[in-house]
Amino acid sequence: MKQYIVDAFTNTVFSGNPAAVCVMDRWPKEQWMMQVAEENNLSETAFIVKEKSAYRLRWFTPGTEVELCGHATLASAFVILNYYENNSDKVDFDTISGRLTVTRRKNLYEMNFPTYELKETPVTDIMETCFGFRPMKAFLGLDLICIFENEEIIRRMIPDQNLLMKMEGRIQNVTAQGTNTDCVSRSFCPKLSIPEDPVCGSAHCQIASYWSKVLNKKDIIAYQASKRGGLLHCHLLDHGRITISGEAALFAISEIQ
Repeated sequence: MKQYIVDAFTNTVFSGNPAAVCVMDRWPKEQWMMQVAEENNLSETAFIVKEKSAYRLRWFTPGTEVELCGHATLASAFVILNYYENNSDKVDFDTISGRLTVTRRKNLYEMNFPTYELKETPVTDIMETCFGFRPMKAFLGLDLICIFENEEIIRRMIPDQNLLMKMEGRIQNVTAQGTNTDCVSRSFCPKLSIPEDPVCGSAHCQIASYWSKVLNKKDIIAYQASKRGGLLHCHLLDHGRITISGEAALFAISEIQ
């Protein structure tokens, strides 16, 4: 079985967010997929099986299966459109979160994702203790989104991983308005066995939606300020949808025995 390692939301290797993509003829046991994800020890391993005209896609962290993952979807589309369906510029994935369509537009892979309703939640002392800075606002959707005063705070913070485990949301995101982009963010995921996700596509279903309303614009350029870093091109659509686009770079192709 072939496994591809792809760096997503970047055009050069050793940056962006690496994902493993396993393309299979049939579904193995779930325990085996979980073991492969643990062995890879990347933030996500994607498993793909072709079913009729679409591909069934599942995502696993080293700790659990997740319901939505942006960078591993981008990586999966890169693999399918370059190595399996290279005469096409569109691929459909059937997932826990419904059908996800990815379209290749020159060097960008555009993903059509759902957005999530954000409800403002009180800023707490535990948030300030955890991040080392007090958020200006906090919102809860699928994940927790904490808004801070400026980009420098986002880049400097070293959150307490134990306190993150006690906070709401499966992922704790921090964001501020950017100096060179519309927004800057980071994503911490200890509940998913990921201390920090280098570039989190699914989090921007919420982060970009927030900044779209604040800045009154549908196009949001976002930068994830992790050590590896990555750029996301977001466009808010009608009916609770968003497109998130990024580049990808192949790091390796291997055979799993």
